[in-house]
Amino acid sequence: MIQEVRVIAKDGIPDSKGEEVLYEINQALGIKSVEKVKTARVFRFEGVQEEQAVLLAEKLLAEDVFEFFSVNKPVFSDAPFVLEVAYKPGVMNPEAASLLKSASDLGINGLLAADSAWQYAFYGHRISQSDIDRIINSLLVNATVEYVVKESPATLLIQGTPGQTTVVPLRDMNDDQLLELSRDKLFLNLQEMKVIQNHFNLLGRDPTDCEIEIIAQTWSEHCGHKTFKAKLIVDGKEKRPLLKRLRDTTEKLGHPLVLSAFVDNSGVMDFYEGMAICGKVETHNSPSAIEPYGGAMTGSGGVFRDIAGTGLGAKVIASTDMFCFAPPDLPETEIPPGCLHPHYLLRRVVAGVRDYGNRMGIPTNNGSVHFHSDFRAKPTVIVGAYGILPAQACRKGQPQPGDLVVAMGGRTGRDGIHGATFSSGEMTDRTIEVNASAVQIGHPIEEKRMFDAILTAREDGLIRAITDCGAGGFASAVGEMGSETGARIALDRAPLKYPGLAPWEILLSESQERMVLAVAPENAGRLFEICRGYNVEATVLGEFTGDGYFSATYHDREVMRLSMEFLHDGLPQRIMKAAWQKPSFAEPEIEPASDWNSLFQRVLSQLNVCSKEPIVRLYDHGVQGTSALPPYAGVNWDGPNDAVILTPLLGRTYGMVISHGLNPVLNQIDPYFGSLWAAAEAVANAVAAGADHREMVLIDNFIWPFPDEELLGALDLAVDACVDFSSATGMPFISGKDSLSSTYRGKDGSVIKIPPVLCVSAFGRIQDVSLTVSTDFKKAGSQIVLVGFRNTAEMAGSVYYQILGYTGNNLPKLNPSLLNEVFTAVHKAAASGILQACHDISEGGLAAALAEMCFGGGLGAKITVPGGEQAEQFFFNETAGCFLAELPAGANPGLIFGQVPCTKIGETIDACEISATRSGDLLFSLRLDDLKQAWQRPMKEVFR
Repeated sequence: MIQEVRVIAKDGIPDSKGEEVLYEINQALGIKSVEKVKTARVFRFEGVQEEQAVLLAEKLLAEDVFEFFSVNKPVFSDAPFVLEVAYKPGVMNPEAASLLKSASDLGINGLLAADSAWQYAFYGHRISQSDIDRIINSLLVNATVEYVVKESPATLLIQGTPGQTTVVPLRDMNDDQLLELSRDKLFLNLQEMKVIQNHFNLLGRDPTDCEIEIIAQTWSEHCGHKTFKAKLIVDGKEKRPLLKRLRDTTEKLGHPLVLSAFVDNSGVMDFYEGMAICGKVETHNSPSAIEPYGGAMTGSGGVFRDIAGTGLGAKVIASTDMFCFAPPDLPETEIPPGCLHPHYLLRRVVAGVRDYGNRMGIPTNNGSVHFHSDFRAKPTVIVGAYGILPAQACRKGQPQPGDLVVAMGGRTGRDGIHGATFSSGEMTDRTIEVNASAVQIGHPIEEKRMFDAILTAREDGLIRAITDCGAGGFASAVGEMGSETGARIALDRAPLKYPGLAPWEILLSESQERMVLAVAPENAGRLFEICRGYNVEATVLGEFTGDGYFSATYHDREVMRLSMEFLHDGLPQRIMKAAWQKPSFAEPEIEPASDWNSLFQRVLSQLNVCSKEPIVRLYDHGVQGTSALPPYAGVNWDGPNDAVILTPLLGRTYGMVISHGLNPVLNQIDPYFGSLWAAAEAVANAVAAGADHREMVLIDNFIWPFPDEELLGALDLAVDACVDFSSATGMPFISGKDSLSSTYRGKDGSVIKIPPVLCVSAFGRIQDVSLTVSTDFKKAGSQIVLVGFRNTAEMAGSVYYQILGYTGNNLPKLNPSLLNEVFTAVHKAAASGILQACHDISEGGLAAALAEMCFGGGLGAKITVPGGEQAEQFFFNETAGCFLAELPAGANPGLIFGQVPCTKIGETIDACEISATRSGDLLFSLRLDDLKQAWQRPMKEVFR
């Protein structure tokens, strides 16, 4: 029998969940008939009596001060419409395991299963069934993972009989049949399918479903990086593969601080006192497009596991997030079939990142949000993580024959299957239905316990090698770790969330919160003891062999046997043509501004410029107690900083700096200079905070539409820009990721391609955090100095142009060698202690940077536009690698910055206004309060 407990807020206590849903209904859906929403948590328990359910409610589920509970009785009787929403059976519900564990801790025996759901009551006199249907389909229920509960379930136990391993008759298939087999699941082209067919022809047998699935996973774009490893033909000449260019440049630089680059789950650089820091940035675009909460959660969880799986195990100390969406007020008529509204996507992605990081105690402290209408079909969701570990533990050991294959952490389910292949294909109107099983819901508490166990095991010297179960699950984790030796696993040993999984599903499942370790047999006992102490499940799946094969059994029957050589080296290298054609965009005539107040406010309220503080405040960026420079500072703690600085070694002055840069609009105009801009902004953000770029490293993330010849040409130029930037500045790329599937194809023939995204992340070390700088103005009467090389006529892609309705062609053309000089000069000034404030110039130009410095410091500014400069270009040009610096009144900028261009453009004032003159004439005088309200308003309207 199932016992049901419902928990609701007492009368007079705010129902925050209900208020949030009501806001979404009114604002995102425009439905005004719903006047109030009340919610209740529903908990179900199978295998206990009613009095035990009451005990659970009293001790665990309801807080008596402000909540009321009922057992096996409804709590809503006066609402016109009541509905319940739950995860579908088989979808990870993170609360279920916690309910079972808590019941056991309370001494309640016999509990067989537990589950939870949400119940919603809608109030209003004019609510129609069509309103409720729209609320269900557009807001409350994501059909990939959730459903409306029509009646209480008869059982919570999932029954199932494991599917049989089948043989795929591949050798007899013609080309059409091979492509049909690949469609929707394998995402391999005909050449790749024929290579597989020929391989099994040589073996004289057909593959099992396990074998065909693991080959597709290993050879997917997501895992195999086929485009980045391809031979490129550009203008009739062969160029080195994209990935090789990046790696060769890093190797040629031979940076003394780099300890590991492009060979592990994250890149590693030296820190201080025998410690190292590491960083990895990933994308989770495809899952987030169809289930944004779960997609973002598992994106965070996955990149955290990349850090935990670096070397012999690292501690995660920071999380970052960079998002690209369509505008949240985009009309529903512009949303393609099979896609979700950007307002919903934005809020749910933010919630996913928030819940995973906050619950694990990992600070989310650096990020950005960007908007463009061409992200309306598929968003870009980038998540990063950074960690710390002993330098001597930064390289993995090599599994030895006889070492055990140990799986630890969460159990294996059907969630996440085909995640690697699904993420490698284009999105269509069918994606949300066909690939629903690729979506997962994360369980951060499970991952936290596992990480604690891993760090203890590392300290005890128990780990030979470790990696995470990311894309491809056991298939990729064990396959990669055993690539030099071979491995044999028994799939029936894997702990399952529920019965009924076929062997190939166990092999390929991407269920979250799992790691795989190589452990010497003599160390297994101590490892399992540690895991029991942290309530972490650990199982021996098999062993590493010396035969060079990856084999798997299921109940003693061999269901897979593939040579590691074919699995990892059999993928044919692609030969691809690249030819980018420079587009031509209309250019505006820049007329003198007639209303500077309106113009400034329009720029500051533009979605790519406005304050993102309402998002940042949802994240805990101070947990772990390491924040030396937070995301927001100033007199009211609402002035944005350019980078964040942590002190990961408590009690020491050593700092770790984290920053990033991207600008998709510029890549549409010219991917070479747009990519230089992204790299320059990433480094400029850190340098503005006082970092030395010579003690920093870079991470690249290329998020591209499906690469046809023209877009591959754009990608080729973007990689060239990264190479040129790295060579000129001496800053190596040590990690990266490519995601080349952000194209939507509608069944009506419509095609939507995202603007190409290059996100460059930077991280490094700082000797003394007391010499770092924030952006907020500190003192009235200080000099405001513009530092750096810029041509203000280069306005294409700027927010100012976008406001005028143009894109333009003449974008900022950065020179990496000159940037190097600027970075050196600004850091020298910061290290001397003379810089009082510093802010880099990016979206919104000098105007936005100046306003933000004023907002942070609670001070105004008096600006003089240099003679010969057009005021609109002077204020709104967006040349990355330029800075606004606050210097003491008597300082000599020329002596401080040397040969780098520097111009005093004004001074800070003890007044709440920004004024500007040119040739002695007053251009404008603007109230800071008005500007700040315009700057803060957009995200406040989305995140109330």
